[in-house]
This record gives sequence, structure tokens and C-alpha cells, in this order.
Amino acid sequence: MDLISLYYFTELAKEPHMTRTAERLFISQQTLSNHIRRMEEELGVPLFKRKPSLSLTPAGELVLNFAQKVNRDYGRLQDMLSDIEGQERGILCMGASAIRLNACLPEILPEFTQRYPQVELRVTDAISSRLEPMVLDGSLDFAVVLSGTENPALSSLPLIHDQLYLCVSDRLLRSCYGNDTEALKKKAENGAFVQDFEKLPFCLMSNRMGQMLQNCFDEAGLIPRIYSKSTFSRIGMSICEKGLAACVASQMNLTGQLDRLPEDISIFPLRGKEGLLFLSLSLIQRKERLLPLYARYFLELLLQYFFRVEQTPVGRLGKSSKDREETGPRA
Repeated sequence: MDLISLYYFTELAKEPHMTRTAERLFISQQTLSNHIRRMEEELGVPLFKRKPSLSLTPAGELVLNFAQKVNRDYGRLQDMLSDIEGQERGILCMGASAIRLNACLPEILPEFTQRYPQVELRVTDAISSRLEPMVLDGSLDFAVVLSGTENPALSSLPLIHDQLYLCVSDRLLRSCYGNDTEALKKKAENGAFVQDFEKLPFCLMSNRMGQMLQNCFDEAGLIPRIYSKSTFSRIGMSICEKGLAACVASQMNLTGQLDRLPEDISIFPLRGKEGLLFLSLSLIQRKERLLPLYARYFLELLLQYFFRVEQTPVGRLGKSSKDREETGPRA
């Protein structure tokens, strides 16, 4: 039983389907089947039930725990040898949601790649509940997740309280609130309640941010006017920029695009019944995982990025076309 067989076995255990796993591993189904069959012959027990569908046997569950430990230990050995030999090549596996990857990687990668041009970055886009098991089984070196973890095998490092903001164009506000627009904007400057903006159409998202916005409406006893629903926050912001609907974005989303937003977009801190709203983001990794130097450098850049984001003010009162005529163009 060799390391490659153990690796193929753990990959098949993740998705017990011969054809799809073989395609994902870029090997033939017959090759994968041969590795599993040889393991079963060597161990003298079946590792998978074949009918009614492929699934692990009790013996297979035991072997999976062993294989995951071997794979993790082998990875740690490679990392330690890499540091001893002063090698600057390797593979770094990171997980986060698409929203957060789109925000942080463009800020980090230029500096990281300049320092470690021979390190391959493998990125997994998934929600927090899917990322934690991947860190546990060694598929990921670390991941950015919501609310940290309570698993004793993992360490959790707080990264940022990612504040939520209500974004809306001055055009839309004036079309809904007329002469009351400026007074409404000043009232919401330090915290916007959805009940003050109930006339607006909203872009909702099918994620934690969207659920928190919906909770605000529920607390206020209101049913939102829904313009669109999406899992991708950038769609909501694009609609907001056109003056068609309001949306919610986090500080992390807004920091990188603030200079590109139209001047008439107002950005108000979103406030719920209990106060201002935040998403708590943490970095998780296995406690016993010894990261190589290049991975530790990547984490250093990541922490610096989140510190900068948290220190960047993003709230603002957008300028209407009339305001811009009076103040003139920006320098």
C-alpha cells in the first residue's frame, strides 16, 4: 500500500463515485479501481460497499482515518524538508467564499508572487460549512470562514469584524423620498434602519449577508420590496450603481472598489435592533500543521490586508448631480 493509493482512496471517499473521482484526478476509472482493489487485497477487507451505491464499509472508515493522518504527516514532512533545504517552491491550498477571494487575492498576490514565483496557489471557493472539513482532512492548508470554529483539532484566528453597509444611489432616493432625501441621508449617516428606507427596492442575497438584511426587515415587521435575489454580491452592486435598487455590501467588498463607485452612491452603516451589523471572519487551520515559510509569508500578507481593510473608512453621503455642479469636478 503506497502513498498514491492512500491519496486516491481518500479522494474516492470524499465523493464515492468512480467515474467522477477518476475524472477529477485525471486518471482512468480502471486505474482508480485497480488501486482500490489492491488495497482491499492487501488489507484483506472490503473498503467500499458496491451496492446499492458506492459507500465506505466500517473497515473503510477506519482506513480513511489512517489515510488522512498519513497524508497530513507526509505533507508536514515535505514542508519541514522544504524549509531545511531552503526551497522556495511548493503548493499552497487556501479556501474562502468567492466574495472574499475576489476582494483579498488581487491585493495579496502581486507581492506574494514576487517573493515566491514558484509556489502554486490552489484556491477553493466554498461556504464556511464546506471549508472546515477540508481543512480538517488536509485538503486545505487554511481557510477564511465565518465565526471561527469550535473543533478542538483546529485553531481559529480572528481576522476582522466586517461591517455591513447599505448602499443606494441619490437618484433612487430622490425618486422615492423627494424633498426628504437630504434629511434622510443625514439621519442614516451613523446608522441606517431599514424601516427608514422601506420605500426602496432591494437586491437581496442568498447568503449570510442577505439573511442579516432579511432579519432587519423581520425585526421591523416589514416585507422588503425585492428587486432581485442573487448569491453574488457584485450583481447587487451593479444594480445599485444603475440607480435601480439598494443593496448591502461589507467593508471588505467596498474597500477595493470605493474609488470606482459613482459619486452619487451613499454608503450607510447598517443598523439592526441590537446595533451595527458585522460579519466576524476568522482564519482556521489544523493545530499541529507546520506551515512552510512561503505559507507563513502568505498569512502575514493576509493579516496585513485585513488590518488595512478594517482601518479604511467607507461610509459616505453621495453627491447628487446638483451637488456636483455646485462643487465642481474632483481634482
